[in-house]
Amino acid sequence: MPYHQLAIAQFGEPSVLTLQAASTPSLAADQVLVKVAYAGVNPIDAKTRAGLGWAAQQNKDNLPWVPGYDIAGKIVEVGDNVKSLEVGERVAGFIGFPLQGGGYSEYVVVDAESLSKVPAQIELVQAAALPLAGQTAWQALEKAKVSASDRVLILAGAGGVGHIAVQLAIAKGAEVFASCSAANVEFVSGLGATAIDYHRGRLEQQIDPVDVLIDLMGGEVGCAALACVKTGGQVLTIPTNTAERVCQQAQQLGLQAEGMLVAPNVAQNDAMLKMLAQGKLQLHIAAQFPLAEGARAHQQIESGRTRGKIVLAMGVQ
Repeated sequence: MPYHQLAIAQFGEPSVLTLQAASTPSLAADQVLVKVAYAGVNPIDAKTRAGLGWAAQQNKDNLPWVPGYDIAGKIVEVGDNVKSLEVGERVAGFIGFPLQGGGYSEYVVVDAESLSKVPAQIELVQAAALPLAGQTAWQALEKAKVSASDRVLILAGAGGVGHIAVQLAIAKGAEVFASCSAANVEFVSGLGATAIDYHRGRLEQQIDPVDVLIDLMGGEVGCAALACVKTGGQVLTIPTNTAERVCQQAQQLGLQAEGMLVAPNVAQNDAMLKMLAQGKLQLHIAAQFPLAEGARAHQQIESGRTRGKIVLAMGVQ
């Protein structure tokens, strides 16, 4: 059965994303075939497409390569050993990370154990936007040992990871501050955080010292935000390309600092899907693009002004 995928034909600008035809691969005994309804678009996808980062280096001889680590859809076939999932069930997951990818596709073969069942109350578009960003937020807060009464500063609080991290930190009982643009102050405040407009001056001049910094920006912005953390405080930085620099500067300031690479975790995904179903977590979808217009999705995510998440739509199911 022929279907379409959006692939990185060569490294470069968003225009290198190319629609290609594929035929359905055979299933291993522990796998399922998913008809994808939506695929999440993440900054790592654009970074890899540009030829940056480990996934790009490892796949430079495997082009064309299909990016995408977030999917949601319906199961259309199950392998012989799969007992936990059935044809017709709605599923979502964090797949193929970091080297396989494959989410920008109308159909994808996935290990059954890597998928979550999507609660009836949750639309598939929401389920597709959650896995990578949600698990990054969850694991960052865990690694930084955020707990009740902690003062936490989250950089880029309106972004895909940021707006989830804000809510999860508040659910832990933390007092949360989040940097954002003036246009996103109302949005971030609505999530329960104290919004800090970075255009109004240095962050440390706008808030008292915090216990924990969750750095989703890295580079100059991440380093500058270290001034907001009290001596002995905790710094968790996400962007891998500047993690060493941020950590070194943090340690010179007497802070505890480390980087992090997210790892797929189905139990965490299940927990957040349950929170979504119960209304305890909001997931904002900034935009949807058809699969064939993935270049526009990449242009938007590279603008750095995305509120929440972007998804690719394969067609309504």
